[in-house]
Amino acid sequence: MAKHITQKTFDDIVLENISEFEMEPEEAIQDAVKQFESQGVSLTNIVIDPSLYSSEKGEAQDHPVITAVKTLSASLNDSNDSIIVSSLNTIHAECDIDLARRCLAGSHGAYACVLQAMKRYRDTPDHLVSALSAFCSLVNGQPDLMDSEGYDFLISLVKQYKANTQILELTIRAVRLNCVKHEGNRQEFIERELIILLTELLTLHKPHAEMIKEIAICLRSLTLDDDVRVPFGKAHENAKTIVTEGEALKAILELCEEHMNTPSVLAELFLTLGCLAVRDEFCHEVLVRGGVRFIVNAFKNSINDKTIVRQALTVLKVLAGNDEVKHEIAKLGGVELAVTAMITHAKSASIAEAVCKVLTAITLRNAENCQKVVECEGHQHIVQAMRLHPGDVGVQKNACMALRNLVSRSKEFTDQILSHGTERLLNEAMTRHEAAQDEAKAALRDLGCKVELKELWKGERGTIQ
Repeated sequence: MAKHITQKTFDDIVLENISEFEMEPEEAIQDAVKQFESQGVSLTNIVIDPSLYSSEKGEAQDHPVITAVKTLSASLNDSNDSIIVSSLNTIHAECDIDLARRCLAGSHGAYACVLQAMKRYRDTPDHLVSALSAFCSLVNGQPDLMDSEGYDFLISLVKQYKANTQILELTIRAVRLNCVKHEGNRQEFIERELIILLTELLTLHKPHAEMIKEIAICLRSLTLDDDVRVPFGKAHENAKTIVTEGEALKAILELCEEHMNTPSVLAELFLTLGCLAVRDEFCHEVLVRGGVRFIVNAFKNSINDKTIVRQALTVLKVLAGNDEVKHEIAKLGGVELAVTAMITHAKSASIAEAVCKVLTAITLRNAENCQKVVECEGHQHIVQAMRLHPGDVGVQKNACMALRNLVSRSKEFTDQILSHGTERLLNEAMTRHEAAQDEAKAALRDLGCKVELKELWKGERGTIQ
C-alpha cells in the first residue's frame, strides 16, 4: 500500500528547496515530487501548484480552497449571505478540480462549515443549491467525512423537497457519493429508510429524465461491494431489500416504457435492473412483467447505439441465469441480435465482451441454444472477436467460456469451431493473459485439443499436526 503525507509536509520540503537551495518554485516542486515518489509516497492527495509558493518570502500562501473555508467559517454567524454564497461557490469550483483539493478542504474543516451552511439555508432554496453543490464536490471521493448529523440532515432534505427537482437531485447525488466505497454509510442511510424514499420518488418523478437517472444510480450505489475495509458487504441483501420492500422491479419496468425514446435514461434503468436481479425469482418476475421482451425490442431498435446495446447485453446476461429467461431470449431472437451487435460494433472490445458473456449464459446447460448460436455463425464471430482484441483480457476470457459452453454438451460442433483457427487463438490467450489461463485450458480440453493441465496442489504423506 502506498504511503501518504500531509500537505504541510510537502509544503515544508518545497519551501526548504526554495530557501536553502535557491530554487524557483517550479524546480523546487519537481525536486520534492521526485524525492517523495522515490520513497513510494502517493501524492494524489497533495495540491501541487507553483503559484502558492513565493521565492522571495520563502513561505507558502493559503490555497484558495482553504481561504474559502476560513471565510465561510467566519461568516456563518453573520448575516452577510453574499460572502457565504461566494465562499460556497469557491469551495465548489476548487473541489471540482481534483481529489487533492477536496482532501485539503476536508482536512481544514470544510465538512462542518458546509453542513452548517446547508442547515442555515434549509428554507432558502436558491442558497441551499449553492451549499448542496459545494457539499457534493467536497465529499466526492472522501465519504469518511460523513457523520450521523449529515445522514439525518440529507434524509430530512429528501423528505422536505420531494417536489423540488433541483434540490432533490442534488441531495440524492450527495447521498450517492457518500455510499460509494463506504459500507457504513450505506447501512446508515438504509436504516433511515432511504430505499423506500427512493422507490417512491421513482414513481413521483416519472417524467423527469435527469431525476430518474440520479435515483437509478443511487439505488445501484447501495448494491456495491466495494469497501475493502469490511470483510463482508451487504450488497446482495440490499438488492433484495430494494426489490422486495421497494417493489423496484415493477417501478423500473414502468419507467422503461415511459422513457423508451430516451437512450440515456433507458441505459441507466437497464443497468439498475441488472444490479437488482440477484435471485432466480427476481429474474422470473422481470420475465412475467414483460421486461425481457421489452429489453430485446429496445436492443433491436437501438442496435447502432453502443450505450443501449452494452447495457441491454449486461442485463440480459444477468437475467439469463434463469432457465425460462434463457428460453425466452432465444425465442425472441436474442441470440441473433447478440451476434449482430458483435458484427455491428466489431471494433468495440466492451461490446464483444458483453456479447460473449450473454452467449455464455444462454448456452449454459442448453443444447438447443448452442444450436442457435452455431446456426447464426456465432462461434465464428466469437473467434473473430478474439482475433480483433488480442490484448483485452475480458474479451479473451469470456470468449473462451462461450466456446467451451458451445461444445461441452454438443461435441458435434467441435470441428466447425476448430476450423477457424480457434486452437491457436486459445493457446495465445493462455500465454498472453494469466487471468484467462483456466478458461482457455477448459475450452481447449472440451474441444479435444492438446492441453497441459497442472496439478495445483498435492498432499504429502505425514501426520496432521
